[in-house]
Amino acid sequence: MTAVRHVDVLIVGAGPAGLAAAARLADAQVGRVEVLDREQQAGGVPRHCAHGGYGSWSRPLTGPAYARLLVTAAERAGAVVRTGVTALDWAGPLSLHTVGPGGPETIRARAVVLATGARERPRSARLVPGTRPAGVLTTGELQQAVHLHGQRIGERAVVVGAEDVSYAAAATVRAAGAVVVAMLTDLPRARTTPSRAADARLRQGIPLLTGTIVTELLGHARLSGVRVRHRDGRTAVLPCDTVVFTGDFVPDHELARRGDLTLDPGTRGPAVDGSLRTSRPGVFAAGSVLHPAESAATAAREGAHAAGAVLETLAGAEHPDGVPLAVAPPLRWVVPNRVTPAPAESGLPYGLPYILRTTARLTRPLLQVTQDGRTLHRQCLVRALPYRPLVLSARWAHLADPEGGPVRVTLSSR
Repeated sequence: MTAVRHVDVLIVGAGPAGLAAAARLADAQVGRVEVLDREQQAGGVPRHCAHGGYGSWSRPLTGPAYARLLVTAAERAGAVVRTGVTALDWAGPLSLHTVGPGGPETIRARAVVLATGARERPRSARLVPGTRPAGVLTTGELQQAVHLHGQRIGERAVVVGAEDVSYAAAATVRAAGAVVVAMLTDLPRARTTPSRAADARLRQGIPLLTGTIVTELLGHARLSGVRVRHRDGRTAVLPCDTVVFTGDFVPDHELARRGDLTLDPGTRGPAVDGSLRTSRPGVFAAGSVLHPAESAATAAREGAHAAGAVLETLAGAEHPDGVPLAVAPPLRWVVPNRVTPAPAESGLPYGLPYILRTTARLTRPLLQVTQDGRTLHRQCLVRALPYRPLVLSARWAHLADPEGGPVRVTLSSR
């Protein structure tokens, strides 16, 4: 018979969002706060990102150091962090079936926070044909093999993608003692800063092939090469024993989907309001499950923000539904997806900022927020890039009419 346990708040995912939420909730002494993670170690993606860029300007950290800091903060506050435990399915509105080292159990909670993160689409999901040899990896698999397990990955690697995570993958390949044969992207230019792209091309000698796709993987026991096609139709074979598919992140939304939570069509993650409440009462979501894959700092900020809303819910506060928030092209999506007032305990003067992504490259564009033909907010930006988040202040949210139509965000040249 499956054991049944009760907790006050159950958090699924021990990455930056889940751990930040756990630390704030446990510090508020709401009762038993429990964090589950299917990995054997807590900390999420940062624990196998050996590069810097985490923490703060005054206290810069590597990914593993940042992960340890978050785990320590959550546990010192009193949260229980359980690893090697997988949440399988819902057992009720606020209950989950789980399995771990101690066997299956059902956990019932007063509130649930989904912080399940995001994943890169592997070769199979990208429909790349060819054989099934060893040496085919995603960035996460590469970083875990090199930085967590000290494994060798081969001698010659091709990196598919040319965004920030792709350049991090190239650095990991080099750290493992292998050569990056080439980076390739189907886009006309790299999706990273010009300085980073130039450094890889000129100082590290990594060729960047734009307008290029992988059409076939070659080899049997071990990868022997990849066949590529350029935009003009030319094909070539790049000899290599490793290929790393990077980027193309999708939310790890299996639990949200199985729970029939409303999903946002743009992000494909759970739709949430300004307090990060999902369509199911008592269930919240934060971090990369909402928008793959923003920074760890963004995820941690959202986790702490969601914790504030959980505290209000446990105290019996009622919350308005808000109104839908929609975007028009060239914007792809916006998070949060509904407009609500900021929670009193959020710690943010106007509420959580909205994060957007665009498909267009614009200089000095204008973000405009409207409802029923009424302008609520105008915000001038320096630039808009397809591979960079746009941040929209929430200082206008109180102007939205809760009985009005959807609020719309547009992006245009000034």
